[in-house]
Amino acid sequence: MGKSSQAKLLERITEWFGQHPNNSYNYLQISQELGIFGRANRADVYEMLTLLAAQGYLREVSVGRYTLSQRQSEELEGTFDRRHNGLHQVRVDGYEEPFTVYDGDDMQALTGDRVRLHKIVGGKGRSRSMGGPKARVVEVIERVQHRYVGVLQKNGKYAFVTPDNRSLDKDIYIPNELLGKAHHGDKVVVDFERWPAFSKNPVGRIVDVLGKNGENNAEMHAILAEYGLPYRYPQNVVRAANHIADGCTEEEIARREDLREVVTFTIDPADAKDFDDALSLRKLDNGHWEAGVHIADVTFYVRQDSVIDKEAYSRATSVYLVDRTIPMLPEKLCNELCSLRQDEEKLCFSCLFEMDDDANVLKSRIVRTCIRSNRRFTYEEAQQIIETGQGDYAAEVLQLDRLAKQLRARRFAEGAIAFDRAEVKFIIDQQGKPTDVFFKVAKDSNKLVEEFMLLANRCVAEAIGKVAKKGEKGKKTAKAKTFVYRVHDQPSSDKLENLASLASRFGHKLKAQGNNREISQSINALMKDIHDRPEENMLSQLAIRSMAKAVYTTENIGHYGLAFQYYTHFTSPIRRYPDCMVHRLLDRYLNEGGRSVPASQYEEYCKHCSDMEQLAASAERASIKYKQAEYLNDRLGMVFDGVISGVSEWGFYVEIKENMCEGLVPARDLKDDHYVYDERNFCLIGRRTHRRFTLGDNVRIQVASVNMERRTVDFTLCKFLISVQKS
Repeated sequence: MGKSSQAKLLERITEWFGQHPNNSYNYLQISQELGIFGRANRADVYEMLTLLAAQGYLREVSVGRYTLSQRQSEELEGTFDRRHNGLHQVRVDGYEEPFTVYDGDDMQALTGDRVRLHKIVGGKGRSRSMGGPKARVVEVIERVQHRYVGVLQKNGKYAFVTPDNRSLDKDIYIPNELLGKAHHGDKVVVDFERWPAFSKNPVGRIVDVLGKNGENNAEMHAILAEYGLPYRYPQNVVRAANHIADGCTEEEIARREDLREVVTFTIDPADAKDFDDALSLRKLDNGHWEAGVHIADVTFYVRQDSVIDKEAYSRATSVYLVDRTIPMLPEKLCNELCSLRQDEEKLCFSCLFEMDDDANVLKSRIVRTCIRSNRRFTYEEAQQIIETGQGDYAAEVLQLDRLAKQLRARRFAEGAIAFDRAEVKFIIDQQGKPTDVFFKVAKDSNKLVEEFMLLANRCVAEAIGKVAKKGEKGKKTAKAKTFVYRVHDQPSSDKLENLASLASRFGHKLKAQGNNREISQSINALMKDIHDRPEENMLSQLAIRSMAKAVYTTENIGHYGLAFQYYTHFTSPIRRYPDCMVHRLLDRYLNEGGRSVPASQYEEYCKHCSDMEQLAASAERASIKYKQAEYLNDRLGMVFDGVISGVSEWGFYVEIKENMCEGLVPARDLKDDHYVYDERNFCLIGRRTHRRFTLGDNVRIQVASVNMERRTVDFTLCKFLISVQKS
């Protein structure tokens, strides 16, 4: 019996025992049940039973009679992840590798469902990458809520929705009584209802009509709905916000530090409406500087557990799509009461820093204040002052810039990492269509604001988290109270080794081993070396991917990327709920001397905020992909120069140099050879010609096709240009 036949027989036998875990059989009974006849074939069955018993999969209960072993009959539970290619995945606690479940063995489970599994021993993988453990779903234990977005197709008596999300590989059948007011061609939101046994398609109910397929508003709302993010504000929350009065009364100002006469201004993007931070500067009598970071006092207006607070917590963050902002707070709060608008008195939570000319912080304090912004600067206006030395409040802007540059230099000397990748921005017309693409690069005005926000966040985290150590003179040893930190773990050594290996192919060096400062300084040196080189975008992306994700937690481990031992988010309470939590905890601990809040409860809050942040980031990326696809859809057939930005077994991705739009050159379209993916070396290699397509290679491509529903673009290779790699 050949290896292929042996593996197939092994899979059939394990499948049988998996379906009958409580029964025992000899080789003749198994042969009969599986329809295997002939002395030689049944001898093979006997041999397989003996082998499975030796492996511990089966247990011999009497001579020649076998049953599923106790270890194998123990049911596994896991979380299902449905894949469009039919090779579904199940994550099981205690197992490092996910189990693969094939179509037909899935019991119609959907992504996120809790399922019960039986392992398949010796199952033959259907692809090179599916060599891990195999399993069969025997029960869907718990269905989670499933919501999909797609286009309604009506054909006579039948209606189906084709989901945009590729995780569901089936169209959803919509009975007439569950259609609502949807019509053919509408972009709709569908709730999963059921999936009848032996039915090819799940059944769904249309719960919302977003608009006609392809309309800008419908597509942007579809992206939000796809990620479970809200695209409308509840009217009861809006009404509650509209009833809130301006709290900047003389009585309230009297309870605060009055800074209305200190020169103060905001610096924000030109299209910003919510100004949640302002900067101030004044010269003190002792010759030092007092720099102020003033943050909108959102929690003065948003009381804990109010209807507005509950909605803000649920959202956890504002979402920034290409053409719009979906705010965390109602407009009355984020654009009016809490926005630090020019020439208006506003309530703030402020960090005030006494600094010398070398930007050393000599003293700091955190106080509630009242301010009046003298000027609303755009980043471009502030940049012009920095470059020319001329303009409104030039002396204050220039001095803050000088201090910020010293703070920044010191931060990098202490091991902070610099990732200054250009940001893609679109020019959008009135219909929401992208007409042009440009790159936004951080300049000195952006960095000025960034440094003072970082300083304030660090100051607040230290004020609560930094407690007296054992043996410090004049201080009692104390335990830090529960607080919300923004932490960033050390990068994976394996990922750094891979990055170092790839960078070396371009003639660059990266230190992947050593202490934190040595590694971060080496990463910064690499970023400097690759600046304005063809490989810059690719290597900087890989460097970012090698980093851990920053998260919110009550367990402070420091912030690796910033080289801060203590760090939090305090400066954006209009758009981030963790900042609101920090404001409330500051008020509790600093002003009231309150007891520590429960760590487990706040850890749960932190996890929710981290999860929502990731969903918002995914939606933001999806909106960029949609606009890139829409932009290139009007440029079908056009030829561009690009660089290979990613490689996989199904082809290689190319990023166009002039607009940073990305698309796929499918391996199936490379007709000159059969190309094999070399995962270790990030390349496709032709079996016959040994031609290589590698990360960083320059290519010329033609825009071949665009799929707006999937937000994908396919390119055709026109020319392989000179590789950027050094020999």
